[in-house]
Amino acid sequence: MRYTEDVAVVGSGDGAGVLTIRKGQGQSESFQQAIGRKKGWKQAIPFIGPAFVAAVAYIDPGNYATNIQSGSQYGYLLLWVVALSNLMAVLIQTLSAKLGIATAHNLPEVLRDQWKPGVAVFYWIQGEIMVIATDLAEFIGAALGFHLVFGLPMIPAAILTAVCAMLILAFQVKGFRPLEMVIAAMVFIVVIAFACEIFFAMPQMAPLMAGFVPQFQGVGSVMLAAGILGATVMPHAIYMHSGLTCRRVIGSNAVEKKKIFHFEVVDILIAMAIAGVINMIMLAVSASTFHGHMVITDLDIAFKEFGVYIAPSASLLFGIGLLFAGLSSSSVGTLAGDIMMQGFIHKRIPVFLRRVCSMIPPLAVIISGANATNALVLSQVVLSFGIALAIIPLVIFTSKKSIMGSLVNKRLTTITAWGVTGVIVSLNVFLLTQIIAG
Repeated sequence: MRYTEDVAVVGSGDGAGVLTIRKGQGQSESFQQAIGRKKGWKQAIPFIGPAFVAAVAYIDPGNYATNIQSGSQYGYLLLWVVALSNLMAVLIQTLSAKLGIATAHNLPEVLRDQWKPGVAVFYWIQGEIMVIATDLAEFIGAALGFHLVFGLPMIPAAILTAVCAMLILAFQVKGFRPLEMVIAAMVFIVVIAFACEIFFAMPQMAPLMAGFVPQFQGVGSVMLAAGILGATVMPHAIYMHSGLTCRRVIGSNAVEKKKIFHFEVVDILIAMAIAGVINMIMLAVSASTFHGHMVITDLDIAFKEFGVYIAPSASLLFGIGLLFAGLSSSSVGTLAGDIMMQGFIHKRIPVFLRRVCSMIPPLAVIISGANATNALVLSQVVLSFGIALAIIPLVIFTSKKSIMGSLVNKRLTTITAWGVTGVIVSLNVFLLTQIIAG
């Protein structure tokens, strides 16, 4: 399909009229402008960034809740689930980025153009629900971080979180790259916090390595595995990644598109490797510290007990990591909502107004005095049901040569992607039956 409605055609020769930019959106540049006279590995620098923004969704407070509970309750048992979820995430984010590069459109736009209008409206409604569930976890997590680190009551902490979230979004005014730099800086703060945490905990290597052998221990471990998957593979990140790559750098022909995609794969591998390691460290630290002593279901209890079992500095590092993970992921969720609304129904609201609206549910939860960690875990259950809805059209579209051109999936990629989709849907069905059964 040629996307020519309300667009400006870019390039000439192979790919002319296929790669397009919607007028007035974003600051794009050609492939030649991006690489300039750079040589070797320096050519990849302009393409680093989108995957780090998407990867923030994989280290949000929901991951904290599921990883800490998993480690304390089952030890290293579910480490393999974290690793497998991360590998799934690499594949999914690669497909999303590739769709944006091949079509110069994000996934919601392609879905709207390819399928009936009613389907796009349905996807927009469920997408907004996913954003609300996402922001519930991330906003509460950041507020909890302020509460734990600085001792603020939850309501003032929530207000401070709202102010910080607005300030982070203000970087978008100058384009995506300043925002990417801020997000990347926050990610590395989380990395440093947990790198120090693992040295404090010093997990035993033999049990840790055994955790990478696939196994379960009863229904409870399967439920937690589904929660880990829901906290790792995030629906809004799938939609958003295509939006971050679709009009960032434009290739004028098939060769340039492939080079752009190869550079983006490097970005994805680096960012997702960092996210995966952080998640595994979270679970490993919890397992080595709490397993056999107590089951941690509340993050504020985890904060206190780290100080008891390890050192007060370990508690502080945990709180700092939670704070910056929540702030960065909350801002990214708002941007994802903007991309979905524009793509699915071709309408937009000011991003700051969207931010205000998305803060209302978590503020209501905090003001009501509800358990913050329970709200985090519940949000991950809701998100797990949106994953399949995002992945299915992604696999369908990236498997069509009429849409993807030279970047169409190879047969093995398509088979693997459908296999991943099957695993995710199966876990969600199991999760639903367990919830219904009580």
